[in-house]
Amino acid sequence: MKILVTGSSGLVGSALVPALVKAGHTVCRLVRPGSVRNNEVHDGFQVAWNPATGELGGAAVGADAVVNLAGASIADGRWGDKRKSELHTSRIDTTRALVTALAKMNARPSVLVSASATGFYGNRGDEMLTEESQPGDDFLSVLAKDWEAEALKGEAIGIRVVLARFGIILALQGGALPKMMVPFRFFAGGKIGSGQQWMSWISLDDVVEVLRLAVEKGQVRGPLNVISPQPQQNAEFTKTLASAMHRPALFPAPAFLLRLALGEMGDALLLSSQRVLPKKLESLGYRFLHADLKSALGALL
Repeated sequence: MKILVTGSSGLVGSALVPALVKAGHTVCRLVRPGSVRNNEVHDGFQVAWNPATGELGGAAVGADAVVNLAGASIADGRWGDKRKSELHTSRIDTTRALVTALAKMNARPSVLVSASATGFYGNRGDEMLTEESQPGDDFLSVLAKDWEAEALKGEAIGIRVVLARFGIILALQGGALPKMMVPFRFFAGGKIGSGQQWMSWISLDDVVEVLRLAVEKGQVRGPLNVISPQPQQNAEFTKTLASAMHRPALFPAPAFLLRLALGEMGDALLLSSQRVLPKKLESLGYRFLHADLKSALGALL
């Protein structure tokens, strides 16, 4: 298959592109003109892509599938009005431009796999959440809902759309895990807030396999929870992480200090609770490479 990928230099894209190439696919990385340095080495081919106008280079013609991973990191800075606008533009506006560009193709891709997040569900306590659960109403929930709405417009032009709702992706090269590990390295780690909030996580290896499944299997469509079948409460998660690092978990981070330091972002990313289950993946018979947290962290550390 010929597969177009946005966000190919990010955490997920950097792992997905070489995996797709190894599997025999032709990968075209959609990049902004001048955004890749000459000394960088990547798998696949570069195709010019202007998210502001939706203009795609001619090499994108004949694509069979698109994986849309574009979006600024939600954890890189406090959520002031300017930052929220950047998060919105990098997701909603970019996805809108991409679908518009696909609509102009004479021969359109058969599938669009577009990134989303379990933040779609909002802060839900102990409630078990599946793909059928309703969205929340906080900033991340609205952001994810609007993001998905733009991707779903692909269905109107005959494209199968999969909405990949990522949980916390465990990897050493980026994402949340390296930041979580810092206090434990200095023997100062522990639970966050009450420790009762649920954390829905998945290994990067499984993310890559699930995205391949979504591209290759025609029966996969709509929302897809890309998380392991064993979410953990924060207290247990941090205990397992401490054990994997051979460190104690003795120093909790009080909720009021996190709110003081990080504001709304601290509440949404560290203190909210999402007990998300991969109902669709299990119904498809997907076999997780790392179903439990201990094995996932053990493989990494």
